[in-house]
Amino acid sequence: MTTGYFFSHRHILDIEHLSADDIDYILTTAESFKEISARPIKKVPTLRGNTIINLFFEPSTRTRLSFEIAAKRMSADTFNISASTSSTTKGETLIDTARNISAMNPDIIILRHSFSGAPHMLSQYVNAAVINAGDGTHEHPSQGLLDMMTVHEHKKRLNDLKITIIGDILHSRVAHSDILGFLRMGSEVFVYGPGTLIPPGLQELGVTVCSSMKEAVEDADVVMTLRIQKERQNDPLLPSLREYATVYGVTAKVASWARPDALIMHPGPINRGIELMPDVADGPQSVILDQVTNGVAVRMALLYLVTG
Repeated sequence: MTTGYFFSHRHILDIEHLSADDIDYILTTAESFKEISARPIKKVPTLRGNTIINLFFEPSTRTRLSFEIAAKRMSADTFNISASTSSTTKGETLIDTARNISAMNPDIIILRHSFSGAPHMLSQYVNAAVINAGDGTHEHPSQGLLDMMTVHEHKKRLNDLKITIIGDILHSRVAHSDILGFLRMGSEVFVYGPGTLIPPGLQELGVTVCSSMKEAVEDADVVMTLRIQKERQNDPLLPSLREYATVYGVTAKVASWARPDALIMHPGPINRGIELMPDVADGPQSVILDQVTNGVAVRMALLYLVTG
């Protein structure tokens, strides 16, 4: 890390605007918070008196619960607002919702929204720090950070690794954050999936777009599969789920092409038997549950850092 480094971000809106030093500092901070979750009493007074609002306009289990646990372990007061219980169901705009929430003086707003750019817009209308918990098909920065933390924990580095991401890259905000993060930290990123679901311009970022599963997985240090959105299975861009599982599903044979110590990752929830076979998801190389554990630590670090 650069000498004299100072974390200067008021909001966490994406990976794109985080430097390698920023990412390194966040992960180091997360490591220091991780041991709190292993204590008999999992609570510290770090954010006592702070008010945190989880504003989720899309369904979520892991991300929402992870942020809530992170906040409560740091003694913050947390409040959950979902789309079904917000005044947006009565026609209120996101900006009006933001202004009303801001008038109650929260310290942090965590936003998940179906529109790309919603957290950026929100940050312009509130005094609170804003953390992006996933916006449309844009980014999911905390997931990208916890993925990097998990890889670093097992590989002891984030540079000079072959990171393979398989699936619907076009619509995956997780893939977008991971691609930007791992490239920034000095790794190589390879992607593979249906041609209709690979966005144009990836090569310009330095990503290798593969034409076969063998090319993508061979000698990989990390193999990450993405959730196929079943709600989109009638989309003409997506093959049938049976065809997808046959061509793009990671089986034990496919996993054997990677390095012997390769990590198998998935942001969840897993469609078992489609993007990832059960014996691989539950096998010795899988670090999927480590990702969940590290998610709490990373989100503790983000909450701490944006409060200054």
